[in-house]
Amino acid sequence: MRTINDKTDIKSLTPEELGEAFRELGLASYRAKQVFAWLSRGCGDFAEMTDLPKALREQLAESFHLYAPAVMRRLESAEDGTQKFLWKLHDGNAVETVVMRYHYGNTVCISSQVGCRQGCAFCASAIGGLVRDLTPGEMLDEVLYSEKESGLEISHIVLMGIGEPLDNFDNVMRFLELVNHPRGRNISMRHISLSTCGILERFEDLEKRDLQLTLSVSLHAPDDATRSRLMPANRGRGVDALFSKCQEYFRVTGRRISFEYAMIAGVNDSPEQAELLARRVKPLAAHVNLIPLNHVDERSFEPSDESTIKRFTEILQKNGVNVTVRRKLGSDVNASCGQLRRGAAMEAE
Repeated sequence: MRTINDKTDIKSLTPEELGEAFRELGLASYRAKQVFAWLSRGCGDFAEMTDLPKALREQLAESFHLYAPAVMRRLESAEDGTQKFLWKLHDGNAVETVVMRYHYGNTVCISSQVGCRQGCAFCASAIGGLVRDLTPGEMLDEVLYSEKESGLEISHIVLMGIGEPLDNFDNVMRFLELVNHPRGRNISMRHISLSTCGILERFEDLEKRDLQLTLSVSLHAPDDATRSRLMPANRGRGVDALFSKCQEYFRVTGRRISFEYAMIAGVNDSPEQAELLARRVKPLAAHVNLIPLNHVDERSFEPSDESTIKRFTEILQKNGVNVTVRRKLGSDVNASCGQLRRGAAMEAE
C-alpha cells in the first residue's frame, strides 16, 4: 500500500483494499463503504465525515493520510471560460489542471507527475526535470477538486498535463481504476484519454489491460531527425519503432490511436512533413489532432500561422487522414501545461 508520512494514503485505496484495511482495524465493513463515498466526493478531512462517530474519525486520522490540495492560483479565460488551477500538494510541491468546456461536456486535463524527465524541447513542464510521481489519490484529487472549484461537472479526463503518464505507470493504472469505479466517480474509460510521448516499453502492459480508453501519442514530427530534436524520448527508439508498436496496439486492442501534433513554425509544418505524416498514420486509421503551439517564454519556438496549418490540414485530408485542428483554449491564461507552476517557482526563488 502507498504511504505518505508513514501513514497509508487512504485516497489511493480501492473499496476492496479499504474494506480489508478496516477489517484489520476491527471496523465494520459498512464503515469502509461510508468512507469511500466521502473520499469519492473529494473529502479532505476526516472531521468532515459527519455520519461517523467522533472516536472513529480520530482513529482513522491516526492510521491514514488524508489531505486536501489547496488552490495556489486560479485563472479563468475571458475568451472561452477555460479555468486553470495550480494546486499545492501536501509536501509543498505544485501541479496544474485545466478545465475546458466543449459541446460534449467538460474536460479536465490532469498532471501525472511533479515535473517531467522527458525533456521535450517546446514544453514548460520539463523545465527543472522530474521531482516526483503523483499518487493515485493525488491524481483523483485533481479531478474532484477541479470539479469543486470550477463548479462544472467533469465528464471527460485527459492525462496530458505535467508529466509522462507511462513513466508513472502503476500509479496511473490505479488512478484509472479509482476514477472509473462504479461506487466512486464512475467516469467511463471511453471518456478518458492517456497521452504519452512514446514510452514503448509500456505499450504491451497497456495491451494486456485491454482498457477502453483512448491512447494519444504525442508525435509532433514524422521523421527521426525532427522528432529527436524536439523529443529526447525518440532517441534510441525511433519513429519506425513507435509506429510498429502503435500498429501492434491497434491490432491487439482494436482501439484506434490518436496522434497529437503541435504545429511549430519552420520546424515540423512543411508540406513534405505533412505527406510523410499521412503515409505513416493512414494504415492505422488513426486520428491526427493538430495543435497550434502555445508560446512558452523560456522556449524559442513559435506557433505555425493559420495559412500553414490550413495547408498542412488539407494535405492530410487529401490523403484520407482523419484530422482536426484543436480549438485554442485558454491562450490568455497560459494554457500550456507547466507555465503556471514554473511562474510560481520563479517568484519563490
